[in-house]
Amino acid sequence: MVNRIVSIIGWIGTGLVFGAVAVRFGKPEWGQYATWAAWAGLACVLIYMAGQWRDVVSFYGRRQARYGTISIVGILVALGIVIAINYLAVRQSKRWDLTANQVYSLSDQTTKMLQTLDAPVKMTVFDRSTDLDRYRDRLDEYRYHSNKVSVDYVDADRNPARAKAAQIQQYGTIVIEYKDKVERVTNSDEQTITNGIIKAMTGAQRKVYFTQGHGEKDTSNSDRAGYSSVVQVLTHDNYGVEPLVLAQKREVPADATAVIVAGPRTDFLQPEIDALKKYVVKGGKVMFLLDPPEGADGNSLPLLTGYLKEWGIEVGNDIVLDASGIGQLLGTDASVPVAAPPYPSHPITERFNLMTAYPLARSVRPIEGGSEGHTAQPFVQTSAQSWAETDLKSLTTGGGQVEFNADKGDKQGPVPLGAAVSAPATDAPTPPATNSSSNGPTPPPKPESRVVAIGDSDFAANYALGIQGNRDMFMNAVNWIAQQENLIAIRAREPEDRRITLTADQHRLILLVSLLIVPGLIGATGVYTWLRRRRA
Repeated sequence: MVNRIVSIIGWIGTGLVFGAVAVRFGKPEWGQYATWAAWAGLACVLIYMAGQWRDVVSFYGRRQARYGTISIVGILVALGIVIAINYLAVRQSKRWDLTANQVYSLSDQTTKMLQTLDAPVKMTVFDRSTDLDRYRDRLDEYRYHSNKVSVDYVDADRNPARAKAAQIQQYGTIVIEYKDKVERVTNSDEQTITNGIIKAMTGAQRKVYFTQGHGEKDTSNSDRAGYSSVVQVLTHDNYGVEPLVLAQKREVPADATAVIVAGPRTDFLQPEIDALKKYVVKGGKVMFLLDPPEGADGNSLPLLTGYLKEWGIEVGNDIVLDASGIGQLLGTDASVPVAAPPYPSHPITERFNLMTAYPLARSVRPIEGGSEGHTAQPFVQTSAQSWAETDLKSLTTGGGQVEFNADKGDKQGPVPLGAAVSAPATDAPTPPATNSSSNGPTPPPKPESRVVAIGDSDFAANYALGIQGNRDMFMNAVNWIAQQENLIAIRAREPEDRRITLTADQHRLILLVSLLIVPGLIGATGVYTWLRRRRA
């Protein structure tokens, strides 16, 4: 009677174990019950083995049973090792992107932004069931870099109520939820998704004003020297762009995150300088992109350069020439100085490892010892084989043939091309009181006055923005003056066209080798081996 009861317990235990395995694969949401069933089944099997211990000892006394047991144990150990490796791989995953341009990895900008998350981000993809898989590789990268990111995939056709509640208007919409903010994007590329997260984190769109009225770069111009590409890049980072004629407005708008003076050909009027001063002391941010004078008699912009001197920045009346030959790698000449890593230490160039090129630039260097309590820092400079040429007349009338001459005021490289300075805002409005609880919004940084000057505006023009790191250098400078240091990084990479172009002869040669020569050699080897064995 006892043996029969024990036998029944053994069969029940076996059934529970197999049932637990089936539930684990068939109904993962019942995982807790599967675990309980597995432990209960194991306990029943152990009870059976304890009740039938004489039969077990007798069975394993046979030689075949011992060998069979050793084989089974070996198989179980191998399976255990494989399971353990997979378990560790899931818990401690590591990815390698072997593409030349790292197109399947998130950019430094995105990873840096994900590291600053202080609350969970939930992304919900609404699309047809057949199209959901195309989002997984990209969004899995976001989850890989931050455990605060979660992703849900919803078939909009099978869940119309949920799609309606999320206000989905088209397939392929990704809803991004961060704290109490919701953003929707309709593209699955990294730049769009990251921009959506940034919008959810920062709330209202930041606004950048470009001054007009003195021949500055036109943000609506799509020609070679225009700034329309800059507008697209700024929009990707959640900046709105507006023109600003200070001579008419008389003051910088209150909603300005930053003001950019890009390539003025004539000097500002004194009321315009006064408006900039009033804006900056309240915690305003201004970036000056000042080109060299046009010829020996060109306008040296005395009011603008004088204002920068108040901030400890000296703008040279010169043109920087680069004799290092690096520009030839980019298809340029000595009139386009190239800056390469390592850059001077500054948040704008932190972890920045790309070359940048500045077509026809002037020197911009910090004033030694500072000025009026402001001490600027350089953040980009040329190589030691460059110099700042002060003989502008020879450059324009002498056929461009010049050489370094220290006696005439030329300055040997490295030549600084950009400098930045910051100071506490002396007349900033009192910020409103905020809830400092852990669930409340992150308090804004303390207002600072920030000024950046670069001796060239063409490096961000349509024709030069795509050169190596020009785009990232420009945006890093904008994000620094906007006190958005978490966005200072190298941006998303673009896929390279890596197609192999073959001539007709090369195509025929590959066809001949793959279809005739290689199969022929394999066949000949087989025939030779067969004949040799036959003769033996």
